[in-house]
This record gives sequence, C-alpha cells and structure tokens, in this order.
Amino acid sequence: MSKSFININGEILDAEDKIFNISNRGFKYGDGLFESMRMSSGKLNFANLHAERLQNGMKTLKLEGYSTLDTYFLKDKAEELCKRNKVGPNARLRLNVYRDGGGLYAPSQNKHGYTLEVTLLDSPNYEINAKGLIMDIYQDIQKPINKLSNLKTCNALPYVMAGIFKDQMRLDEAFILNQNGFLCETISANLFLVYKGIIYTPALSEGCIGGVMRQVVMELAKKSDLQIIEAQINPEILDEVEEVFITNASKGIQWVMGFNRKRYFNEVSRFLMDKLNKENK
Repeated sequence: MSKSFININGEILDAEDKIFNISNRGFKYGDGLFESMRMSSGKLNFANLHAERLQNGMKTLKLEGYSTLDTYFLKDKAEELCKRNKVGPNARLRLNVYRDGGGLYAPSQNKHGYTLEVTLLDSPNYEINAKGLIMDIYQDIQKPINKLSNLKTCNALPYVMAGIFKDQMRLDEAFILNQNGFLCETISANLFLVYKGIIYTPALSEGCIGGVMRQVVMELAKKSDLQIIEAQINPEILDEVEEVFITNASKGIQWVMGFNRKRYFNEVSRFLMDKLNKENK
C-alpha cells in the first residue's frame, strides 16, 4: 500500500506522522471549522463558494488571516496535494482550519492553522444513488439555533450521536431537528422536500448548515423555473411530500426512498442532478 500525504500549514507530511501536540485547540475544544470539497477532472468544484463560506466562518470565529484562504489558495493547495498523492483528477478533500495557539477557553492568540487531506474518487461526475436512502428522525439531541449554527464547525458531537443512532437502527441517514422541533438538516447534508410541485428547504434561520451544494442546488432550481421556498418545516410533512432529497459538496444530490412506511419518488432529484453535472463541466 502506497503512502498517503497531508498538508499541514503548507508542509507536506506523511499522513501517519504525529502532527499535533496536546495543546492543539481543535482537539481540546473543537475550536475550528472545516470545508469538504470535490475535485472533478482536475478542477476544484465551486471553489469560489467554498472560499467565501470559509472566510465568513473564520471571521465569525475571529480567526486572523482569513483573507489568505481565498479561491487561489484552495485551488493551489488542492492541486498540489492531489499531485503529491497521485490520486488523479477526481478527489474528495477536507480542509480543517483551527485556532493555532494555547490558552484555556480564552485563547492566547487568534492565528489560524490548517490541515488538508485527500481521498481518491473514481468519477468526475456526481452520481445519483441507485437505491434510495432509508431515513428516520433522530430525536435525542436537537440542534441549537445561534450564530454558529450555519457554520461547519469542528463541534460535531450531535452528528456523531446521530450517526450512532443511524447505525443502530440500520438506516442510511437521519433527520436532525432544531431546538424547536422543526426539520433542520441530516447528519451530513442539507435537506430538500417536494410538496405539490414546490421545493422546500429549511431556512438558514432554522439553524441548518449554510451548505455550498445547498446554494448551488437552489440556484439550479431557480434557473430551471422550479419554485423553491426556504421555510420552517414541521417533520409531520414527511408523511405527505412527494420527494425528499439531500445535498452535500462531496456527493451532490442523494434521493431518499423511505421514511417509516412512506415511500418517495425521485423525479426532481434526478432532474437537478443532471443539471448539476452539466453546470459543472
């Protein structure tokens, strides 16, 4: 098995190297955020949207030097690491940005550090899942609504617990509720529902992640003259809607087949996936 490499603060290292000490704030406090990105045919998809979200998140967390992590930075570092790992033109990348310094809850400084890792993908295209997902609602921990809710932070315990629930219940994914009991997102994706021909998605004010693919899919729907509404969504509507699909930057669009005894179609999700692949060429 060949070695794999990562980028940590601009230095390419063996992925098996011990790269952190015990004072790392990402480890101790979850003090940071991350971006999951996809490269297709050697091009980093929607790099400008990822850079914009990353910089906005860093500003919210009061991390210094956010302006240096721009579109050029993301493209350059992604291409460099893919080349070093010999993974070819199609890959999934994860960039973690953390507050680089000591201190307790109050940090000693606000400079940032980062890590970048890469995983090989076989195809340049987003591919719709052949078998629809089976899902249920995770009830035990609801997501709070606050200034951090729309960010992809390193504080992931609610998603970890939902992931354990998913595996225990032999599900493919799970719906996450916000603090008011309304639909928010899923473990790893944003959420869309089709009801009487209209597409609905939880509004950012409902506490969901401000996903890059969420933004892309909403724009594709509008360009295709599909009505889309950001809303507060009661989970009871899951028994009435025609379609449910989820989105993230790595997989694009995935359709949901079932919730309890309810079964869904996938006409809109397949249409939008086709538009996504055409948009990305």
